[in-house]
Amino acid sequence: MTTTAERRSPAIVEAARRTLERPLASYQLVLGSTALLLGLGLIMVLSASSVYALRNYGNSFAIVERQLIFAVLGVIGAVIAARIPLRLMRKLILPFLLVSVALILATFVPGVGVEVHGNRNWLPLVGGFQLQPSEFAKLALVLWIADLYARRQKYLSTPRYVLTPMVPIAGFVSLLVVGQHDLGTALVLFALIVGMLWVAGLPARHMGGILAGLFVLLVIAVATSPHRVARLLNFTNPQSDPESAGFQAIHGMMALARGGFWGVGLGGSRQKWGSLPEAHTDFILAVIGEELGLLGTFVVLVLFIVLAFAGIRIASRTPDPFVRYAASGIMIWIMVQAVINIGMVLGLLPVIGIPLPLISYGGSSLLVTLVAMGVLLNCAKTEPGARRALAAGRANRARDRVSRRS
Repeated sequence: MTTTAERRSPAIVEAARRTLERPLASYQLVLGSTALLLGLGLIMVLSASSVYALRNYGNSFAIVERQLIFAVLGVIGAVIAARIPLRLMRKLILPFLLVSVALILATFVPGVGVEVHGNRNWLPLVGGFQLQPSEFAKLALVLWIADLYARRQKYLSTPRYVLTPMVPIAGFVSLLVVGQHDLGTALVLFALIVGMLWVAGLPARHMGGILAGLFVLLVIAVATSPHRVARLLNFTNPQSDPESAGFQAIHGMMALARGGFWGVGLGGSRQKWGSLPEAHTDFILAVIGEELGLLGTFVVLVLFIVLAFAGIRIASRTPDPFVRYAASGIMIWIMVQAVINIGMVLGLLPVIGIPLPLISYGGSSLLVTLVAMGVLLNCAKTEPGARRALAAGRANRARDRVSRRS
């Protein structure tokens, strides 16, 4: 006998299939998942930072107010990136990359670069704000590589056209970030290089050489830093050094354990009262797990999966080579960064200072990620029928406004 659930299942699958067949499905998935992640992030930054902000600034809203400023700037940047013609965007890529590299180089200038937690990757701005140029380099490299490969589309079957000048230039930028002692961002850039080489179809034997070289660089970067060595050795057993190298990991796990399935309620975290370092930045997922429980953490994971699905769908459906590489690069960057952060909080990876995209506190990261989402929305408009559907939607809304006025 067929149950009600069994009858509903094919209907749900069919409804999902029809929805995904719409020309604007990818556009709407990117827009919806980005908006939900941003909204959740602002709420959780307020909750996770309120105690810290009150103690250090005398105002519980001090940190979330800063995040809101960058969120507004990021949304404005996303709107511009979503509407700018792709031809004009491609003309601006090289200047964008050169400016990003120049700003990274400026962090090495004595008296200009600002060191935070051992990483010299910040530049001072007015009003106490700081800029992290390496975040802008992520988007600049994605777009530059996409433009390079799109122009060389006919020649990518030859490995040297895939490798040069992409690997030397992207590798140089990554090494600059390593020189800033920002291993987390460098890991994302290394993953971006490998991912784009794979998307471009680099043969396995060449890919193996690239991976081996990156592994050696990572070993050197870790071995030359006693702090990183301690974190790596402590990774498998944080309890071996609970007051130092394992402190952050242990308290992150305590937050997740206390949250259970439903969480203790928004604002009810204990770890954010000082026990968990970087509660509103790198370890904000631990606070989400404590306050919103496993259910809230699962929602975050699902939203990132939806975003990844949309990006892959855009890359696979577009007829434009530049869009294919740009969408692929943005997804590699965002998803690798998210996986590293989530794995770090869950104890599956060593603790590395890297924010959770769209959620963690960090003005430069939020601003650039939102602009990247605007680029992805622009890419989504190249799917078959998407521009006509957008134009039709705008025309319908204009007619509705006219009819309401009359």
